Parts: sequence; structure tokens; C-alpha cells
Amino acid sequence: MMSITREKIKRKTIKSNTALKQSGFTLIEIMVVVTVIALLIGMIGPTVFNQVAKAERTRIAQDIRTIESALKFYRLDNFRYPSQAQGLDALVTAPADSGNWNGPYLESLPLDPWERPYRYANPSTHNKQVDVFTLGYDNMQGGEDDNKDWGSWNIK
Repeated sequence: MMSITREKIKRKTIKSNTALKQSGFTLIEIMVVVTVIALLIGMIGPTVFNQVAKAERTRIAQDIRTIESALKFYRLDNFRYPSQAQGLDALVTAPADSGNWNGPYLESLPLDPWERPYRYANPSTHNKQVDVFTLGYDNMQGGEDDNKDWGSWNIK
């Protein structure tokens, strides 16, 4: 009777050891999964980043159009655009020398996608009445891609 019990214990131990050896993944299986994930990211990544850049350009265009509209309302009330010294703040708070100010024309001034305020130029340097623009990611004039200057003269 004692030998039967030992025999059963041996079989159970062998079965449990076999089960333990078979649970989990092999290194090759893990490498295959990681490779497939890397390939998917490699194919989808550029598309996602392109959409982010497109969204930034769209946001810039909408912000600039909104500021330009507020500037036109300011001009209707005050018969001129804010001076360079007054800047875009004149759309949110009344300038000291503005008797016809009927604002605020904007609740708050929007920030560009890089969390910097939009810039304002009066007089314009691009054959418009005034310029509203951002200097891009690098915050310097000129550049390409993320560093490109976007303004009322080149938005679509």
C-alpha cells in the first residue's frame, strides 16, 4: 500500500513539473511578438505624427482667424487697429487712450501650440493691414516644418 502512494506522488510530481515547464512563453515567441509590434509602430507612426502636425497647422489657422476677427471688431469701434505698443492685449483689456473700446473682443488671448502668445505687427510687413503670427517651435524667424513661421499672410 505504501508503494502505491509513493507511485502516485511520483506521477503527480512529474505531471506538475511538466505543467510548470510548459507554462509561459519561450524567448522566440516573445521576440516574434515584439518584432510584429515594432513593425506595426513603424508603419503607423509616421501617419500619426503627420496628423499631429496637420492638427497644429489647423489650430494655428483657426486661432489667427479668430484674432483677426476680433481685431476687425476693435477697428469698427475705434476706427483703427491697436497700435504696436498696445498689441493684442487691447482685445482683452481696454487701453488707456481708447474712448470707444467696446470689448472685450476676446475672452482671453489664445496661445500657439507651443504655449507662447501670438505676435502682432502694426504696420504689417506682408502687405496686409496688420500681421498676426507665430514663429513656430524654434521661436525664431524663418524655418521649415515645425519651425516654420505661420501668420495671417500664409494660412489657408
